Amino acid sequence: MDGPTTTPASPPQASPPQASPPRAQPPQGRALLGSPLLRGQLAPPPRTLVDIFRETVERHPDVPALDNGATSLTYAEFEEAASDLAEQLHEVGVGPGAKVGVRVRSGTVDLYVAIMAILVAGGAYVPVDADDPEERARTVFDEADVTAIIGTDLVITVPEPKSEPKPEPQSETPPETTPETTPQATPETRPAQSLDPPGGAGADAGQPDGIPGSAGAPIRPGAEPTPHDDAWVIFTSGSTGKPKGVAVTHRNAAAFVDAESRMFLQAEPIGPQDRVMAGLSVAFDASCEEMWLAWRYGACLVPAPRALVRSGVDLGPWLVANEVTIVSTVPTLVALWPTEALARVRLLIMGGEACPPELAARLATPTREVWNTYGPTEATVVACGAQLTGEGSVRIGLPLDGWDLAVVDGEGMPVGPGQSGELIIGGVGLARYLDPVKDAEKYAPMPTLGWERAYRSGDVVVNDDAGLLFQGRADDQVKVGGRRIELGEIDSALLRLPGVTGAAAAVRATASGTKILVGYVTVEAGADPDRGSAADGDHTAYQGGFDPAAALTQLRSEMPAAMVPRLAVVETLPTRTSGKIDRDALPWPLTLAGGDQGPALHLEGTQAWVRDLWVVVLGADPTNVHDDFFDLGGSSLASAELVSRLRQRFPSTTVADLYDHPHLDDLARHLDAMQSADAQLNQTVHPVPVKTQAGQLIAQVPLRTIAAARWLIWLSIAASIAQAWLGLDWLPTLPWPVTVIGALVLLTPPGRMLLAAVGARVILAGITPGDYPRGGKVHLRVWLAERLADELGAANISGAALVRWYARLLGAHIGKGAELHSLPPVTGHLHLSKGSAVGTEVDLTGHWIDGATLHLGAIRVGKNARIGARSTLAPGCRIGAGAEIAPGSAVFGRVPPGALWSGAPARPTGGSPNAWHRQPAPARPLWRAGYAVSSLVIAALPILAIAAGVAAVSPGLRHTGSWSELAVAALIWLPVGTVVGMLTLALLVWALTRIAGRSVAEGRHPVDSAPAWGAWTTIRLLDEARTWLFPIYSSGLTPAWLRALGARIGADVEASTVLLIPKLSWVNDGAFLADDTLLGGYELGGGWLRTERVKVGKHAFLGNSGMTAPGRRIRRDSLVAVLSAAPTTRAKAGVSWLGSPPEPLRRTTVDADSARTFAPPRRLKVARGLVEFARIVPVVLGIALYAVAALALLALAERSWWIALVLGGLVLMTVGMVAAGVTSIAKWVLVGRLKATEHPLWSSFVWRNELADTFVEVMAAPWFARATVGTPALNWWQRTMGAHIGRGVWCDTYWLPEADLVTLRDGATVNRGCVVQTHLFHDRVLSMDHVTLGAGATLGPNGVVLPAAVIGRHATVGPASLVMRGEQVPERSRWIGNPIGPWHGIPDAVVSASAAADDGADNPDETEPTA
Repeated sequence: MDGPTTTPASPPQASPPQASPPRAQPPQGRALLGSPLLRGQLAPPPRTLVDIFRETVERHPDVPALDNGATSLTYAEFEEAASDLAEQLHEVGVGPGAKVGVRVRSGTVDLYVAIMAILVAGGAYVPVDADDPEERARTVFDEADVTAIIGTDLVITVPEPKSEPKPEPQSETPPETTPETTPQATPETRPAQSLDPPGGAGADAGQPDGIPGSAGAPIRPGAEPTPHDDAWVIFTSGSTGKPKGVAVTHRNAAAFVDAESRMFLQAEPIGPQDRVMAGLSVAFDASCEEMWLAWRYGACLVPAPRALVRSGVDLGPWLVANEVTIVSTVPTLVALWPTEALARVRLLIMGGEACPPELAARLATPTREVWNTYGPTEATVVACGAQLTGEGSVRIGLPLDGWDLAVVDGEGMPVGPGQSGELIIGGVGLARYLDPVKDAEKYAPMPTLGWERAYRSGDVVVNDDAGLLFQGRADDQVKVGGRRIELGEIDSALLRLPGVTGAAAAVRATASGTKILVGYVTVEAGADPDRGSAADGDHTAYQGGFDPAAALTQLRSEMPAAMVPRLAVVETLPTRTSGKIDRDALPWPLTLAGGDQGPALHLEGTQAWVRDLWVVVLGADPTNVHDDFFDLGGSSLASAELVSRLRQRFPSTTVADLYDHPHLDDLARHLDAMQSADAQLNQTVHPVPVKTQAGQLIAQVPLRTIAAARWLIWLSIAASIAQAWLGLDWLPTLPWPVTVIGALVLLTPPGRMLLAAVGARVILAGITPGDYPRGGKVHLRVWLAERLADELGAANISGAALVRWYARLLGAHIGKGAELHSLPPVTGHLHLSKGSAVGTEVDLTGHWIDGATLHLGAIRVGKNARIGARSTLAPGCRIGAGAEIAPGSAVFGRVPPGALWSGAPARPTGGSPNAWHRQPAPARPLWRAGYAVSSLVIAALPILAIAAGVAAVSPGLRHTGSWSELAVAALIWLPVGTVVGMLTLALLVWALTRIAGRSVAEGRHPVDSAPAWGAWTTIRLLDEARTWLFPIYSSGLTPAWLRALGARIGADVEASTVLLIPKLSWVNDGAFLADDTLLGGYELGGGWLRTERVKVGKHAFLGNSGMTAPGRRIRRDSLVAVLSAAPTTRAKAGVSWLGSPPEPLRRTTVDADSARTFAPPRRLKVARGLVEFARIVPVVLGIALYAVAALALLALAERSWWIALVLGGLVLMTVGMVAAGVTSIAKWVLVGRLKATEHPLWSSFVWRNELADTFVEVMAAPWFARATVGTPALNWWQRTMGAHIGRGVWCDTYWLPEADLVTLRDGATVNRGCVVQTHLFHDRVLSMDHVTLGAGATLGPNGVVLPAAVIGRHATVGPASLVMRGEQVPERSRWIGNPIGPWHGIPDAVVSASAAADDGADNPDETEPTA
């Protein structure tokens, strides 16, 4: 690592350090004896990197070694892959003494497998960045004289032997080999098995050319490497214009790795719990440090995407999301990250350039070690380091064990304390140049020190026993972005440009502190120096033959991007009296390169603002609106700096925006387009008005009174039965005509639906699609209509077969043959055309809250269109005829006829809709009656279970003569009745599932058929059972329950509230199914219903609300993340997926004690069983509340049924408040105040937390939470659970799993169906962290926000979106997607009344495209 570098640690060496042979010291050298700068005699024992790696594999075989998101390898798998490739290298003659080129795309697992394979084979790897020009690759591989080259997909290419070997590696560059002429799979080109998925990060990496090199030292194929063999050869910038190769032996490298283990994190050593960011190019020697910071200790190496590394500013959230704990980087980059991005980082190593004191003060914390390190490539990455505390000077510190340092003057004499001089390096870390002449020059003996071999660094430092202080360079070597660059190499490249007569490169600092590499050139006579820099708009050739645009193209083809300078034409190059070029006198800043400045560029608005930022960041004043940011000298770090400044006004700006719009005018237009949308949609959001909240609370009384009326009818029926069966003649009853009429109106599905529809139409009369104020009259009326339907039970399972009739009652248009398996909107703004099909759990509500606005719109689905399960149709959306929406999608605006769309937000997939439903399905009306009977039977199961429970306790209740006697008897017998009732209900569910399952079959079936009826009945029944039998779910009993239902469930499976068709589900050993997961289900279309088998592989993970469509599978060791879908294509095992449509995910693997995750001892199983048995307590208490409410209402009815009706709502509200209070008390008793932490599955905390959640689901939810969504009453209760909720918050969900970790600030909105997910359960470890919604922030319907995420003030996250772990949504910005990205433009979801009216004029039954 060049210059001040970076480093981490491990436990101290067990064996004592071995002393180096004594060296005779001259008088001058004796002055250094006893100096803290001499630690050569403390060098670690000799060994190889392969020894270190194998030792780690032996200690941690099953711990993740590599995780790039798409592929994860354990240490055992990593060793196996490397060994397999090493055998192929042996076959082509690789062994100790050989050098092997590596040119594989950064961020891939293949890259690191290639490196390890070369080391295991005994060779030395020679890396070239895959993004570097072909010319650079040819030069490096030729200079190194490589035996073989590993390229994309681990293809091994063997170069042709040289016809005329040369004695030293300075041969001419051979003719260019283009990618088109790269050898294919011949005997000289050996393909290996790539570990990266097709289309992954390495898919487009060019095949490296096999360039012949000079003969090297004797090669020993098949032999083990020794400490004296080379481990790697890295090429640095050369002052003569040619890169210089530095060879590092295993002795050098292993000593460096072991010496670092004595430096960092001595109190809490690096281990399997750590994750190390790999963000550097492997052609940069600091990458060696990243790799071995992980591989020496059993930690996981986490390669960062190259695009993120280049962006800089966007890398901060990635660190949080990937739970990185160790980072090695340059100060310039880390300065761009917000402090919270480093919250989990416990070791931060900086180097490559000077660290500003203020940065050190900001980064150093009591829980984080921050180090400043220094070391040239020639001394094996790092030679010295200093821990930064934020106080005092920033030092480069003292040497590592095994390294010697000295500070000498111009005569080579050691300088005294406090004096400056050149830094000389000696000791075990000294590498060597491949060029023997260069090696003899730079590593010459140092007689004044008595050193036989010493490296002259060229760096000026201050001698200080407390730690050296870096002063700068003594020559023309500079640092840009942490990379050491010889200005002479840049000079040479400039002089080779056509038309250039003189050249000098220099580094300049802009006003923002960004370093820019500038190439100053003089051109042939006749050229016009006032034509400006290479960024000028006019790129025609100069008269003298110099063309700036062509010059940049040539430089980019010859040198890495970091070494390509900004070009500036000057009249003359200033010189010193010695005749050398005076680089300090070269002009800066640059407006026009040389000559007159010319006319100023007059800009306004955003263009002027962006121009000013370019001047600050680049130090260059654009002369044309078409100037290119990167031609003006923009680097990756400069890009990051600019984007961070652009976000001050345009918060959703990304680095990708800059790459896509690099020209000044284009970028300004793009920003203005973003601003126009943001300005209209992201005003300040005020809290919900107090009068609205008061109206909601007042409305609770009549709403609950309606529920009380239904109670009274049921109680009258129950009292009549008790009179005849139990002899309780004193119980009050209604006259039978009143009971019959009340049952028809309030209890039967047609009566409830008709009453709800009439009430909704009256409440919503006159309301049309449009935008309305949140908390205004229209919003309050919509809320009231929905609550009325809920209290009447209009959507209960008993009426499922009548849902199309109910939709028509509400005002919806339901065409002939349309299938509707989801709830219609209470507004009636739904149009389903002939033959259309809407699957299960589709959100058709047609409205959502966006900041201060309620968007209300109509939904139209065209003829024969299909909507997949769990999709969200936004207000105003229109689905064209014959179109298909994939499951789990979110649709905005219009979908063209015949299109196949998928994702959130939905986009065209490029494919065509499935054809399995194209043929007309036979209609059999009798099966519709079968569906209706099934609905009634399912609804009757709880009634039968209650009857069984009452029958069990009837001996204790029979002939009680007063309310007090009845109450005491009920209390005594309540546990018995509860257990009997629950067992009866479970038995009934099991029996009906088995009966329905007998008709279930794979394939396509008419909806009116036995297989379709069986699938529909199974899904409806088990969906209800998840609520009725909640204590069985998310417990140790769940796998056994699913097996009993008919599913194939392996050993050690963990399952929560999963929904599935048991007969078609196979879950393998050790899999994990989280909350609300959907396995398979069914698909609808054209009168057909399709079911297929689904399979979940061993140790696979399906996250909360994740789903697998029929016929799909989740492979072994794979993960489908929260709110994500299983991929359609056949994926490799171990690949994880995120989003909709699913994309490969960088998975964070948690290392935990297997006894607490996958292999618990018997004592833990017993302990878990005892805690889970305690779930009977909230169930009994919940049943007790039903008994108390029933007795209270009957006692009032004894006086007067009218009094019972009037006061019934207040009775239910009182019982609800008791249920909420008991739940809150249980939470505090069981788990106390929750904090951001981690717990393994088999731990008391997890079981107690699940027990507390049972109280929520069986007591608070049915009695209080569901009745108060969107009201201040729900907010008050959530505060008693520990949540931090501000004023005027609209929260339409009670799913705040760990309330203590949730913060909803004033005026925030959480829409329906959302989950504020404060925990994850990856790798069977419960990981919890805070989630914050800032003031006025909005989380759209069916959205999920993961732990450690923050949604900024007045920002909006759209419907069906996923906010990733650790993500931070900027203030007043708009984001959408799964996972989220910037939401540009005016959302199609915002539908005005006029637009809706215009839409209504169209014919929804447009002709369907021909299949």
